Amino acid sequence: MPSFIIEGGHPLSGTIAPQGAKNEALQVICATLMCEEPVRIKNIPDILDVNNLIALLKDMGVVVTRHGEGDYTFNAQLLHLDYLESDEFVRKCSSLRGSVLTFGPLLARFRRAVVAPPGGDKIGRRRLDTHFLGFKKLGATFQLVEGRNVYEISARRLKGTYILLDEASVTGTANIIMAATLAKGTTTIYNAACEPYIQQLCHLINRMGGHIAGIGSNLLTIEGVDCLHSAEHTVLPDMIEIGSFIGMAALIGEGVRIKDAMLADLGIIPEAFRRIGVKMHVEDNDIVIPQQKHLVIESFMDGTIMTLADAPWPGLTPDLLSVLIVVATQARGSVLFHQKMFESRLFFVDKLIDMGAQIILCDPHRAVVVGHDRKKRLRAGRMTSPDIRAGIALLIAALSAKGTSRIENIAQIDRGYEHIEQRLNALGANIRREE
Repeated sequence: MPSFIIEGGHPLSGTIAPQGAKNEALQVICATLMCEEPVRIKNIPDILDVNNLIALLKDMGVVVTRHGEGDYTFNAQLLHLDYLESDEFVRKCSSLRGSVLTFGPLLARFRRAVVAPPGGDKIGRRRLDTHFLGFKKLGATFQLVEGRNVYEISARRLKGTYILLDEASVTGTANIIMAATLAKGTTTIYNAACEPYIQQLCHLINRMGGHIAGIGSNLLTIEGVDCLHSAEHTVLPDMIEIGSFIGMAALIGEGVRIKDAMLADLGIIPEAFRRIGVKMHVEDNDIVIPQQKHLVIESFMDGTIMTLADAPWPGLTPDLLSVLIVVATQARGSVLFHQKMFESRLFFVDKLIDMGAQIILCDPHRAVVVGHDRKKRLRAGRMTSPDIRAGIALLIAALSAKGTSRIENIAQIDRGYEHIEQRLNALGANIRREE
C-alpha cells in the first residue's frame, strides 16, 4: 500500500492550475451511455476514481479513444448487454462509487439496470433512496435478486412526471435527469441539486439534443426525447481542488497563484476562507493568495463564535470542511464546524489532535477549533487517510508540521487529486511517494 513521506516546513510559492472537476467528470462520462454516437469530453482529470470508471465503461463495451491529456471520445453504440447482468459487473460496481451514475443512463436507454451497493469513501451512510424513488416515479419497478445482493430495475417505458426529491442529492439528481431525458413526456424535478456539476451535465445533455430548462435552479423541467446525438464538452476546473489549494497557500504559502480558478463557479467557497482570516485577491481569472502572517477568525456581528456549516449548493460544500479545519488550527480565535451531511467525516480530527491541534470533537457532526495563532506548529506524525477529503487535509497539516510525517492509504488521495505530490513539489514541497 503506497504512502507519502512529507518533510514539513517547506513554504510553497509559484503558480498551480487546478485539474478538471472529479464529480462533474464522473457524471458527464456516464451520460455518454445514453447516446449511440460518439461524445468528446475534454479536461478529464487523471485520477483513480475517473480512470476506474473509464475502465468499467470499456468493459461494458464503450469504445474509448484518448486524443491527448484529459481529452477522450466515448462511443457507446454497442454495449455488452450480457456483461451488464454478470457477477463481474456487479463486483466492479460494488468497489466504485461512481458506478451509481450508470444506473440512470442504462435505465433510460435499455429500460433495465442491475444495481449493486456502490463503494467509495467511508464517511457515513450514503443512501440511494433518492435515486430509487425518482426511478419509481418515472415508472420503473424493482426486484431483489436473492443470493446476489442486487436489485434489478426495469421499465416497459419511462414516463415523465412531477418529482419532489426528499433531499437535494447531487448523484440522485444526476441519475434522475439522465433517466428522464429519454422518458416520454415532461418531467419536473423540484428540490433538485443545482451544483455546477449538475449544471454542466444539463448543458451537455442539451448539446446532445436534450431539452432541459431551469438549469442553475432547484426546479428543472425536462422534455423527453427519443434519442441523443454527438456533442463536445469541457469539464470545469475542480472547485474542491481550488479550495484545497487556497487552504495550502494560506497555511504554508509565500505567494501562490491559482490559475484559471473560474471564480464565478466557486460560490461561497472564497468567503468561507475569508471568514477564518484568509486574504486573497483576484487577477483576471486567477486567485492570488499572498503570504499570511496572521489568520484572524471573524466573529458574527453580535460577537458570537463563528460557525461554518455545510449545506446544499449554493451553500458551503461538505468536501472542504476538513481543509478549513486544518487552516483554522493556525488562526487566531475559535470556530465551530458543523458537518451536517455525513456522520463520520469529522473523526479524522483525532489525528490533528495527536499532532497538537486544539480541537474539541463535540459529537460526530460538530467540532470546535481553538486556533494556535501560529505560536505553536503542529507536530509530525504517522497517520492513515480515511477518505479523499480527510486525506488532503492531513497532507496540508503534514506540510505545515514540524518534522517528517507519513500518510498511509494514499490511494484515497489519488482517487481525487491528480499527481498531487509532483504538482506540490513543483511549488517547493518535499513529498516522497513510497510504494
